[in-house]
Amino acid sequence: MKTRPLGSTALQVSQICLGTMMFGDRTELAEAAEIVAHARDHGVNFIDTADVYGKGASETMVGTLIAPHRDHWLLATKIGNRMNSDEECGYARHWMLAECEASLKRLATDRIDLYYLHRDYLGLDLEEPLRAIETLIKDGKIRHWGLSNFRAFRIAEAVHMARAMGIPAPVACQPYYNLLNRAPEVEVLPACAHYGLGVVPYSPVARGVLTAKYRPGEKPSGESRGARVDKRFMETEFRAESLIVAQQVKAHCEQTGRSPVHFACAWVLRHRAVSSVIAGPRTFAQWREYVDAPECAFSDGDEAFVNQRVAPGHPSTPGYSDPLYPWESLRD
Repeated sequence: MKTRPLGSTALQVSQICLGTMMFGDRTELAEAAEIVAHARDHGVNFIDTADVYGKGASETMVGTLIAPHRDHWLLATKIGNRMNSDEECGYARHWMLAECEASLKRLATDRIDLYYLHRDYLGLDLEEPLRAIETLIKDGKIRHWGLSNFRAFRIAEAVHMARAMGIPAPVACQPYYNLLNRAPEVEVLPACAHYGLGVVPYSPVARGVLTAKYRPGEKPSGESRGARVDKRFMETEFRAESLIVAQQVKAHCEQTGRSPVHFACAWVLRHRAVSSVIAGPRTFAQWREYVDAPECAFSDGDEAFVNQRVAPGHPSTPGYSDPLYPWESLRD
């Protein structure tokens, strides 16, 4: 597995980052252990979790599995989403300090290598969370910090505020970015490149759509997100245009003996601002398909093929916008 710099830092991260959202939820310990061992044996050194995944269960499982080789791993986790109550979320200083301690305990480690603010909140003053970040860095509990699901203007604000406060600026950004959702190309990716943040996109296969397992006009089946009517999946990915493009990508890949999963990941890695792409498997079989993705041949012709189906800077569905990032009306 080749590595890339994480933005402008000296950190070298594997092109595939092991995402563990399913650990402790739909992936049991034995299978998770197989995934982690295989990832390490194949040169993956970057692993990603969050406090909210399984309400701490993912962090606990990750901590157990990486403990024997802790120094091999660049460990990333996140804070900000609701845990167990309305007081156990967001970025109040007291909550951040307490929840970082809880994450460290669950992860069975003395430091977190990369600590993300997991989401933004409308109207949030960033000074308080940055003061908490400052304390956590000074205390040696986190090494670096980043932003996940933040808009470009807020990325710029965070960088400039950190510099003004005399604390380290964020080093990474984790956006939702894949060939069906190209809006980050307009502002988020250029902002990250400008400020030296490494981009670590999640869901390169669009929550499973780009595997082509969902066929247009057919009801989802099995244990898929679609069959479970997962809320985020239904409001972001289960769109007719996306399902059609996914089938076209599959047919394109079949002509050259490539996997749609490899193709989708290789497409994300082709962007110059991307340091690593998060692969979030549920099963070992899914992980085995992800791990070879960086070796997938990807040509200018492949890029043109994608551009003809999803215009650069746009989603696959004309006029679509994510409900979590609503447009602002002309009037209050």
